Amino acid sequence: MKRLKIVMVIAALFMVSTMQAQLRFGVKGGVNISKVKFNKKVFKSDNITGFHVGPTIEAMMGQGGIGLDAAALYSQRGFDAEGGAVKNSYLDIPVNLKFKLGLPLVNPYLAAGPYMSLRVTGNKKWSVSDKVEQIKAKSFGAGLNFAAGAEIFNMLQVGVIYSLGLTNDFKTFKANDPDSYKGKAHTWLVTATVFF
Repeated sequence: MKRLKIVMVIAALFMVSTMQAQLRFGVKGGVNISKVKFNKKVFKSDNITGFHVGPTIEAMMGQGGIGLDAAALYSQRGFDAEGGAVKNSYLDIPVNLKFKLGLPLVNPYLAAGPYMSLRVTGNKKWSVSDKVEQIKAKSFGAGLNFAAGAEIFNMLQVGVIYSLGLTNDFKTFKANDPDSYKGKAHTWLVTATVFF
């Protein structure tokens, strides 16, 4: 009975603090610099540039303190290889825990959290070189985001995000070898968000 009362008090406090949260909507966009790291060296993989854009929402407990942000981003990722660029488009859904210092005019923030990624366009299979017969892109991915930046005049947020893939986004098949080599995406995002 005592535990139930404690849980009810915590839930009530959470509901009250959530109702007092500042809820804002905006649009996020920017540049992606991505690369895929494979578990074995089968060919040289280089960075490729893409972009991301989409709606975002933020719920903060005041100017300074803790809160959440989430987005639905159309995002391009892939890698450059000797046989040509491999690029796909994804719907990325990040949910981050955000901390702001609460300073006036320029308000620094840190954020981190998981993301889910669904491939929406781009080829599923490629032939890259004579060493690798085929690369296959997966339809689902997930990972972690780590972000830092600043909010300017309580309207514009600019920042940098490092996106670490935790699932295998690509699979390669080496010529005359049935073993597959798996690759995870690593992406840097330079981003700006305008809130309404």
